[in-house]
Amino acid sequence: MVEMATILHLHGPDYRAKFGARMPISHLKAMRAIERCRTPVLGGHVYHCPTCDESEYLYHSCRNRHCPKCQNDKAQRWLEKQQRFLLPVPYFFLTFTLPAQLRPLARSHQKTFYNLLFRTAAAAIQKLAQDPRFVGGQMGLIGVLHTWGRNLSYHPHIHFLVPGGGLDPDDHSWRPARKNFLLPVKALSRIFRAKFRDALRQTELFASVPTEVWDQEWVVHCQPVGNGLTALKYLAPYIFRVAISNSRILKLAHGRVTFSYRTSDTGTYRTCSLQAEEFIRRFLQHVLPKGFVKVRYFGFFSTAARPRLAALRQYLTASLPAASEILIPLSPPVDSPTPHVVLCPSCKRPMLRRGSLSPTLPRSPPQILH
Repeated sequence: MVEMATILHLHGPDYRAKFGARMPISHLKAMRAIERCRTPVLGGHVYHCPTCDESEYLYHSCRNRHCPKCQNDKAQRWLEKQQRFLLPVPYFFLTFTLPAQLRPLARSHQKTFYNLLFRTAAAAIQKLAQDPRFVGGQMGLIGVLHTWGRNLSYHPHIHFLVPGGGLDPDDHSWRPARKNFLLPVKALSRIFRAKFRDALRQTELFASVPTEVWDQEWVVHCQPVGNGLTALKYLAPYIFRVAISNSRILKLAHGRVTFSYRTSDTGTYRTCSLQAEEFIRRFLQHVLPKGFVKVRYFGFFSTAARPRLAALRQYLTASLPAASEILIPLSPPVDSPTPHVVLCPSCKRPMLRRGSLSPTLPRSPPQILH
């Protein structure tokens, strides 16, 4: 099977030779981490099967958040931890998309644009939610940044998971939203556009924006997504998914990478074939700036409001007539991962760890440290 690491091993050196002087450090680090992931370079452990005398070498993961191999189990752990914050009410899923004319500028100034995207979209939701015609109170928001389209195109947008209701500003009582309706998206879009314009005006980048951007309609979507657990399951993959998984890479031949993707309009699968250099460029444009936080909490979901959130959850569970139908029993919080059990490839019996493998050069034989 062709993996991202294979593509970077073969074509990464040429890419760095051509663009390395202009590449962000975060891109160079991501490439190096993916190339070394689960190889002798990072070291690891050796396991022995006492039943059939087999030995197995398992190398360490790079743990880079953009590596296709290192994100598989994190979504489930996050999901289980977040269940303690669920409210027994219907939830909504909102999406705020950056217009196409702004994307080239955003790609060159990612930290600035991504921070503004979070801040202004959340502020737009809270402003409209204060209107008593809709909610009439403060809302709780979980926001996740997502930057790619299905074919690895650059398409920055933010998803918000929002419970259907808010806290009254005077007595902090719960004010439920209407059934299957949260906020009017057309009004929300215009508030979002205005807040983003005003925030960007405070930066030196404002002069580079085409004026017609501020006259067009910006894209905002809102849809009901069922109860809290259903909504969290819907959101979790967005948090830990990387731009492309190894399973989608179909072929690497004659310097071209072929991968599959599902179209958003029909849901059918198609293939895309790119020169390796273009494929790497598209992948790297989704590597986030160093230290950038892609999951953020606002309103009564913020860290400072967690005690109030616990009290709110208890109140809603006890007082809402339909709470017993909506609330999902919680799983125990996950404080530490389940111990890893290595099974023998021959007899499928548990193997015993024999020692550690020191980090080494890719072509050097592993050295076992007892």
